Amino acid sequence: MRFPLAPKPEAAAAETGRLLFAAGSEFLKGVVAMDGMPPGDRIEVCFAGRSNVGKSTLINAVAGRKALARASNTPGRTQEINFFTIADSHYLVDLPGYGFANAPVKVVEKWQRLLKAYLSGRANLRRAFVLIDSRHGIKQVDEDILSLLDTSAVPFQVVMTKADKVRKSELETVIAQVRGALAKHPAAYPELVVTSSEKGTGLATLRAIIAAIA
Repeated sequence: MRFPLAPKPEAAAAETGRLLFAAGSEFLKGVVAMDGMPPGDRIEVCFAGRSNVGKSTLINAVAGRKALARASNTPGRTQEINFFTIADSHYLVDLPGYGFANAPVKVVEKWQRLLKAYLSGRANLRRAFVLIDSRHGIKQVDEDILSLLDTSAVPFQVVMTKADKVRKSELETVIAQVRGALAKHPAAYPELVVTSSEKGTGLATLRAIIAAIA
């Protein structure tokens, strides 16, 4: 099967992931231009997803922090790239939510330019985690980002969010749709991660994946 679900990590891998995030996570800075980027001296992973996909909630859950990443009260408003330090070895990067129709055109265009520059200009960026809502699957706004990741040669892995919000049969249907959509994307990492921030599903898996990226 193409794009199987990522297996539950073995005990040693799960512990390595737990220890990485237990070592501490802190907000470093918000960046609005490439000249504000921190030095590329750490392993870097980024999280991308359309507005309201649950990105900030998932980042907080993975980090074990209640308010490490903060969601804007107005989706689509926050246009900074937010950097967080994980232990002394990783950057976790929160990209602005995309696909919010009410964002001003000039704001969207500025965000797109910054996103393209970031994805093509960070040599230490090892993987992008693209969050997909388990209730909706991949939409056209997601396809745009996936295609950009392809052309930027940035490996990306799909993380399904809010899995607790749908029945098992509905989740299986959405996962099938996601698998079909990913088949045409050469940069797609060949495993899916299913998560629920509320229930804790998949968090250990995601931590272990991040810890194993070199």
